[in-house]
Amino acid sequence: MSGSRTRDWDGAAYDRISTPQEQWATVTLDRLELQGDESVLDAGCGSGRVTRMLLDRLPRGRVLAVDAAPTMVQQARENLDDRATVWQSDLVELEVPEPVDAVFSNAVFHWVPDHETLFARLHAALRAGGQMVVQCGGKGNIERFHELAREVASQAPYEEYLGGWEGPWNFATAEETAERLGAAGFHDVQTWLEESPMVPPEPETYLRVVCLGHHLEALPEELREPYTRDVLERCGDPVELDYVRLNIVARA
Repeated sequence: MSGSRTRDWDGAAYDRISTPQEQWATVTLDRLELQGDESVLDAGCGSGRVTRMLLDRLPRGRVLAVDAAPTMVQQARENLDDRATVWQSDLVELEVPEPVDAVFSNAVFHWVPDHETLFARLHAALRAGGQMVVQCGGKGNIERFHELAREVASQAPYEEYLGGWEGPWNFATAEETAERLGAAGFHDVQTWLEESPMVPPEPETYLRVVCLGHHLEALPEELREPYTRDVLERCGDPVELDYVRLNIVARA
């Protein structure tokens, strides 16, 4: 099976089951140094749940929210109305109308294969001295879960479609991320990994929407539900996902 594929999401389902991402964002948002009147880019806004939290901290400011998935953009527009400017774009092709004061991103960058270009685009989007605060999947993220998914994928009838596939994820180390940020022009860089195991809400829906989305797109429709259930059964009860988060704080 070949490399990465463009993937859309189930934006409505994600909006319902993304409480863990919202919890991570609460901590990450606290690292943003805001007075309340800044312009902030939400890089990978998803369904807009976390964007609402960001807006609450900017009573006199504004938010530009971008996501690559059409259904996420649609859901975010419904959730945010005219409170934020929301549009669809791949982050490595990002263009903003004018430099922003800060960039925020939650649980997104591990979906982007090319971190060098990603960081260059975000540096270009920031004003000089602007802050970037990010959290995403890092080295070791849901490693045990992916091993279980590969075990199921190696068996019939899934092997024909998924056998040998390693996935599109980019779970970087703190050290290589700091190096890439420096090369893109960032300074005052801080990066660190943090274990954050989590029991997901609605486990079957969560695995289908978040963890197995790329797997399922490679499978025929009639195998998607069986594959999800077979992986879920391997996970045991309760399902605990071995998340490892990569934290980033930097200045342009």
